[in-house]
Amino acid sequence: MTALEIRGLTVRLGGREALSDVDLTLAAGELAGLIGPNGAGKTTLLRAVLGLVPASAGIIEVDGTIGYVPQRHEFAWDFPISVEKAVLTGRTPLIGMFRRATKTDRDAVREALERVSMTDLARRPIGELSGGQRQRVLVARALAQRPRLLLLDEPFTGLDVPTQELLTALFRTLRDEDKAVLMTTHDLPAAAALCDRLCLLNRTVVADGPPDRLRDPELWLRAFGVTRSDQLIYSLGLAR
Repeated sequence: MTALEIRGLTVRLGGREALSDVDLTLAAGELAGLIGPNGAGKTTLLRAVLGLVPASAGIIEVDGTIGYVPQRHEFAWDFPISVEKAVLTGRTPLIGMFRRATKTDRDAVREALERVSMTDLARRPIGELSGGQRQRVLVARALAQRPRLLLLDEPFTGLDVPTQELLTALFRTLRDEDKAVLMTTHDLPAAAALCDRLCLLNRTVVADGPPDRLRDPELWLRAFGVTRSDQLIYSLGLAR
């Protein structure tokens, strides 16, 4: 079953074309990595799916609720609320701005905290959390919506190894539960090891497929807009 379908997506921001004629389909039970250099349009694509930036052309179709994990710096960590209440804000689109949380909402928050191993820190102020704990809160906040599609923007950046391992296992479990997961990342080897599919993006889709079918170095060099990069090729194990 298709969870996300993008056809001919073009986005213009600040007078320039941030995305051009992008086609991307993501099935339920699929974990895909969105790979590309800075400025390639990865975050813009996620925001277009969320309806936060307008499409100049094209169609975006989503089957079910979307959970979104932004980059950590985009969240107001100095706001005086607890971990539990921060995760509950993920339910706001379902609860409404001025309605009280129900048992269903509280159960969803509890389940989300359990999934990221944060139950024991539920009452801690978010300003006292470490970087890894903050990332787990953002993931729980997205999971509290019980989404069918999970969008992750650089979920592994700056994390300690235990948190990386916990989230890696969680994302695989979500995929096995027929959730669709789309993540942007700069960690290319980790993406190749974790994801079922990689989509190489540089304002448009350069290549898309399982990691073992994207072994041609020219695809990566074209996606990253360089003519030659020994560091890139060696990091991916593609050197000949």
